[in-house]
Amino acid sequence: GGFVDFLSLTMDQIVNQAAKLRYMFGGKGTVPIVVRAAQGTGVKLAAQHSQSLEAWFAHIPGLIVVCPSTPADAKGLLLAAIRNPNPVIFLEHKMLYFVKGDVPDGEGLERIGVAARRREGTDVTLCSYSLMTHRCLEAADLLGQRGVSCEVIDLRTIRPWDKAALLDSVRKTHRLAVVHEAVRSFGAGAEIAATVMDEAFDELDAPVVRVAAHDIPMPFNDTLERETVPTVERIVEAVEKLA
Repeated sequence: GGFVDFLSLTMDQIVNQAAKLRYMFGGKGTVPIVVRAAQGTGVKLAAQHSQSLEAWFAHIPGLIVVCPSTPADAKGLLLAAIRNPNPVIFLEHKMLYFVKGDVPDGEGLERIGVAARRREGTDVTLCSYSLMTHRCLEAADLLGQRGVSCEVIDLRTIRPWDKAALLDSVRKTHRLAVVHEAVRSFGAGAEIAATVMDEAFDELDAPVVRVAAHDIPMPFNDTLERETVPTVERIVEAVEKLA
């Protein structure tokens, strides 16, 4: 493991070699490797040590990208990643190293590509992963006090991602906000929003909203860092415009 920012030094091996070898050999060879990397903000490590780069890797066919949000998922998905015959980029948010939670005895194996519904709701779907799942849950609590019922879908993996689970939720709530800590432009939220509008446009009562980091290098100053990435307040504000 190490900072995701410096996986840039290994991009040839990951993108041109590991991601492609199984295809190039007609499935006769496998590349069962797991690359663990820490990413995200919250500890004032500035522009070169605070990025969220999941979209880089999710863009590459042949790579699996995992972004767990709970201790149980960190265990269950890591075991699944180790057993997968394909290269897996396993992204661990720095602030989640401090989170405590129940972890099942035994393997507690989780399936890659299956989302988790963290909260049931009827008015708006909040779709996220990693640390931002927790921000969405906080926002859902506040919105619930204001009469807005939010469903929270935690993707857990973004390549592959659980399109069916999200579409089922959107067909129930008819509104969607996608929240991620990575910068807004060309992020996972854009792909998710486009897919939902392609496949469930008639189910939407409002355009899909994206809540993401501003398109700037991450500041060192802690106040500026907090204001760069989605806050609970920004999520609430975005949902209130939808609801």
